[in-house]
Amino acid sequence: MSATRSLHWSLAMKEIAATRTHRPAGLLAAQGLIRATSAKRRPLVVAGAYDRAAIMSAAIAAARVHQTRTGSTWGEALSVTLKATWALAKAARAATAH
Repeated sequence: MSATRSLHWSLAMKEIAATRTHRPAGLLAAQGLIRATSAKRRPLVVAGAYDRAAIMSAAIAAARVHQTRTGSTWGEALSVTLKATWALAKAARAATAH
């Protein structure tokens, strides 16, 4: 048996690029839910700074809904909703800066 393994760099780089652009399941739904509920009650950005407590509470509230909708684990649900919440917070901060 040979101890070497062939590797096609072009295929490997395409697979790496495909995983980077992949959106987790439910990301857009989580953003819509956060935008409609939690983010309106308590702003994610206050005076140009991120309100981490508001971001975390919005993500947790959305994770509960996401978990019941998709049947995913708590870790997966919280991961998706944290990504969605931070994306909304970054967009809100960029909008207030301009």
